[in-house]
Amino acid sequence: GQGLWEVRTDLPSSRIARVLICLHKGKLVALHGFIKKTQKTPADELTLARKRQKEVTP
Repeated sequence: GQGLWEVRTDLPSSRIARVLICLHKGKLVALHGFIKKTQKTPADELTLARKRQKEVTP
């Protein structure tokens, strides 16, 4: 939510990488990437992405 999207890719060894992105002035902006270890996206990963989103889209 809040203008954030999650892009997923499967990595070797059954790992899953996620990149949190937003749209700003017609461009996709990568805010944060991490290896996902649980079903739910960890709150601290979302918090960091939202902080960076505010810096990019004041």
